[in-house]
Amino acid sequence: MRRRLPDSRRSCSSYRFSLLGRKGKWRTALRSTPINYVSLVEPIQLPPPFTLVRLRESGDAFAHACGIAPKCGAGTLVCVGRFDLAEFAVVLEPGELLSTARRAFYAGMVALTDALRAYAPPNKTVAISWPGSVEIDGGLVGGGRMGWPSSARENEPPAWLVFGAMIRTVAMADQGPGVHPLASALDEEGFGEAGAVQVTESFARHLMRAIDRWQVDGFDSVARDYLSRVPRERRTVLSIDESGDLLTRQVGTGKVERSELVKALAKPSWLDPKLGGPRT
Repeated sequence: MRRRLPDSRRSCSSYRFSLLGRKGKWRTALRSTPINYVSLVEPIQLPPPFTLVRLRESGDAFAHACGIAPKCGAGTLVCVGRFDLAEFAVVLEPGELLSTARRAFYAGMVALTDALRAYAPPNKTVAISWPGSVEIDGGLVGGGRMGWPSSARENEPPAWLVFGAMIRTVAMADQGPGVHPLASALDEEGFGEAGAVQVTESFARHLMRAIDRWQVDGFDSVARDYLSRVPRERRTVLSIDESGDLLTRQVGTGKVERSELVKALAKPSWLDPKLGGPRT
């Protein structure tokens, strides 16, 4: 059974506050949203300043968030009502140039992995494969991605950014263990009752903490948190530059390898376009 929410398109904003960081400004806002149809399922409790937009199971949270971002703005969190997948996307409004604002992707990844760590069994390792794949004990469970206006220029602040994520909560394949040894799901990793609702709520709380840490201590603190979750080869040092690129330095050789964030975000390695979800 579904119910129709009241039409609230006449008022698109009711509250706003700013987070002023050393390297720029980030705004989040409570916003009203267009008409939506919501399943009468387990409620999702989000802290201010988030506003929830809940889609039907066939919806696409990332695409929908990018579509409504110009109108409904920062703090809008779109999620899809699926029991096998935690799928959500949040709108951000950076106050710095696009070339540096994309580093918000790393704050989103820190929040996403922190959300999973909050429910992980003590013996489970939640890791990131650069830039956006999330793995639990080596098994891919999902990842994060980022979008921005196609007309945005590198040397100007974008009107919006969208950080989107998918985490496989339940293994749907009925092919037996070992068929997809590189893929996993939260239920297979012993996460108990942690499902889409719990992951989404936890992400929202941890995203606020990550942005606050950026505000107080600068981006370097976010970068350190992120890089602490990325496995690395021996005798290498990882860092993230102002454009968000990953720099890998070989100790003792002076050799530095650059991995470009923009190129990596163009085609998320963890996402299967045909499945519309994490790779198996």
